[in-house]
Amino acid sequence: MLNAYHPESAVHDCQAKKACLSSLLQKNREWSASIQALQKDFFIKSAQGQTPGILWFGKIKLGDRIMMMSETSTFDKLGCSDSRVPPEMIVQCDPGDMFVHRNIANVCLSEDLNCMSVIQYAVEVLKVKHVIVCGHYGCGGVRAAIENHSYGLIDNWLDRIKDMISGSKHLKNIKDAQLYEDLVVELNVAKSIHNITQTSFFQKAWQNGQSLSIHGFCYDLRSGILNDLDMDFDNHNQTMPPEQIKHLLGRKSSVKH
Repeated sequence: MLNAYHPESAVHDCQAKKACLSSLLQKNREWSASIQALQKDFFIKSAQGQTPGILWFGKIKLGDRIMMMSETSTFDKLGCSDSRVPPEMIVQCDPGDMFVHRNIANVCLSEDLNCMSVIQYAVEVLKVKHVIVCGHYGCGGVRAAIENHSYGLIDNWLDRIKDMISGSKHLKNIKDAQLYEDLVVELNVAKSIHNITQTSFFQKAWQNGQSLSIHGFCYDLRSGILNDLDMDFDNHNQTMPPEQIKHLLGRKSSVKH
């Protein structure tokens, strides 16, 4: 049986492997500062909503060089499709540094063959060392799930977030609307981490001694800063229970968004 998640031991065990991620967080802060220096109200406007004029579906192939670079990607990132959260830009990565999968509200489901195929390929073929699940505050998908609005086909996709919300006895006691929404965003990241670590290929990689860690981040549209949620796992003796509300509430008492 897998052991329950203990933030202190998990962070300690992953500290060495996670060291290279500090450069991503530092680059993110530098990027945020440079954007604000050019346009002070950039993140204020960004947090107000998205109105993209283009939907890009597919992948850019820039010749053999980028394909060769992708074979040495260090990171696999699962994130939201939101146009305001461009993965490579916010951490100043070059093409080939990150293997990226995005969907609405960064939901990871075992029955989603697209998502599972991306993660399996990243783990077994590209041999990435880090998988990052990155949500973002102000997520429209999470907000739609909370407000229980109907948007058509996407309603089926958001049912998993709705189920997570309705199944949490702790969330029902939170009265502050912003805190409630931010916690749902973070819990959704935790749920996706849990689902990923339970896949057969992730467990197999760990059992075979492959260097592989998974981490939870949340991007703040209001500041352009990536927040480390201290959800870090690097072996099959650790697991993320579906809900870590106490850990996340504890963080909020010391971290102000």
